[in-house]
Amino acid sequence: MGIFKIAFIGGGNMGKAIAAAVIKNNLAAPQDVCISDISQQKLYQLQDELGVRITTNNMEAVVGADIVVLAIKPQTIDVVMAEMAERLPRPALLFSIIAGINVETLVNGFCHQAVVRAMPNIPAQIGKGITVWTATQDVMFAQRINAEAIVHVMGHGIYTGYESYLDLATAISGSGPAYTFLFMEELIESAKAIGMPEELAKLLVQQTVLGSAEYAKASDKNLAELRSSVTSPNGTTAAAIHVFEEGNFGGLIQKAVKSAYQRAQVLGSK
Repeated sequence: MGIFKIAFIGGGNMGKAIAAAVIKNNLAAPQDVCISDISQQKLYQLQDELGVRITTNNMEAVVGADIVVLAIKPQTIDVVMAEMAERLPRPALLFSIIAGINVETLVNGFCHQAVVRAMPNIPAQIGKGITVWTATQDVMFAQRINAEAIVHVMGHGIYTGYESYLDLATAISGSGPAYTFLFMEELIESAKAIGMPEELAKLLVQQTVLGSAEYAKASDKNLAELRSSVTSPNGTTAAAIHVFEEGNFGGLIQKAVKSAYQRAQVLGSK
């Protein structure tokens, strides 16, 4: 027996992750979860894996829902808002995980006041994500508790009263896993280039990144101090760091994050 009934507009990876998490943690029973998507094949797969109800009709999906999760691409939001404006169940909470689409756009586009906007990231699929979220003043206490429960089953949650932080989080934690994967990918390729077997390289890189993150989290030292502690003067690490600095590694990261942030703002201005 679940706590609420929930509908998902969009059956992509993040929507699927949230649906799986709310079912696993008994927030909603499978029969109280309905997922809508334009891909019938994707829906059949979700039904087989999660036991949820499925439909290609968005309005059918939201009937009786306590929470409606928007898990679609930003580029399709105008079409969905035009279809569903003033047609959401009045007691329902609208819970958006769409990058860049601000609360004002959602409130006006759906003609619905109770809105949560959240920015989770892909580790939410294994309950290890981090989600920055905010809510309108019209979100009732019980709805906020339900929103917090959804955020919690995805991993760690940070509530903010400043919506502008969500676009910032999009560029850091939302896109951040891709930056990390890119670094890991290149580190593995570099290991192979100096003669290391691929499987050994993968294991070393994965555990090094995981262990380093956990160590940094557990330490009371800042990151510069931690880096210094493993960088002996004229040693192997120092030689590698010198190459990074020569290539303006820090500047590239700042440029990349700024580009992601600006893109989030462009999406929100539409």
